[in-house]
Amino acid sequence: MDARDPIDVRYVIHRYAAQVNNGYVELSREQWSELRKNTPLTLTADELEELRGVDDPIDLTEVTDIYLPLARLLNLHFTGSKQRSSVLRAFLGKSERRVPYVLGLAGSVAVGKSTTARLLHTLLARWPEHPHVELVTTDSFLYPNAVLESKKIMHRKGFPESYDRRALVRFVAAVKAGTAEVCAPVYSHLEYDIVPGAAQVVKSPDILILEGLNVLQPAPPTSLAVNDYFDFSIYVDAKVEDIRSWYVERFHKLRRTAFEDPKSYFRHIAAMSYDEATKFAVNVWRDINERNLVENIAPTRGRADLVLKKGADHSVQKVLLRQS
Repeated sequence: MDARDPIDVRYVIHRYAAQVNNGYVELSREQWSELRKNTPLTLTADELEELRGVDDPIDLTEVTDIYLPLARLLNLHFTGSKQRSSVLRAFLGKSERRVPYVLGLAGSVAVGKSTTARLLHTLLARWPEHPHVELVTTDSFLYPNAVLESKKIMHRKGFPESYDRRALVRFVAAVKAGTAEVCAPVYSHLEYDIVPGAAQVVKSPDILILEGLNVLQPAPPTSLAVNDYFDFSIYVDAKVEDIRSWYVERFHKLRRTAFEDPKSYFRHIAAMSYDEATKFAVNVWRDINERNLVENIAPTRGRADLVLKKGADHSVQKVLLRQS
């Protein structure tokens, strides 16, 4: 069996039958890494450095053990999805049409989902079956700060109601429908706001990766959710106390770097003492990010097709794969 041979999910379930829980097959790091087979490592240490998020210690060992098996699985799933689409169109007597594959990626602030998204974007684009991969973050569909302030929900930025859900669903639906060019707004983390007049143009990709806090959120009654358009979804998971620690560590790193930029929305924080900044970060985490995680993000974990469970050192310790 080589890197392109099908993963027999029934075999995986049989082999790890004792580890099936709540519809998922639970695989240890070692068991998961075996599923890499001979998938080649096409990433260099320098390239990984460019993809790594702030204060994320991911290394090539993590890429090899965790992300190469994941890239292999996604490649096989992409191929299977394409074949099913071709069969259905042939049955209906319709001409062949490329249907973009949509991958959703969810998880908390500071859990490392952005690094995961950038890494998968790079790895998947190096498979010949799907060279055109686009990455869009749901931050681009946050309401502008002026709108959040007018709605009096600026303090709930990142919560489900702070996103233009209808615009996000329309965007993904248009991509999935094969529209030649679809535009998404652009969000600036430096300025903490939507950039007026700017757009990210997505041009009929083989794969669209959509990364964000709430991409697995169910839709209101009678409406479609963005995840209704997903072909596969991933949730990046970790203990709340570990994510809290990572958030505070990342906050201090940003305080010494990005926050010092005169254009930064948070430039006032750069002048804080270490203790003042720590207190500020802990309060923001407790009142906003942890609350959003517990109330809105973590409850969607069971909707994912695959869960990456991280340990305190940021490394993935086990993988949960939905068995059907």
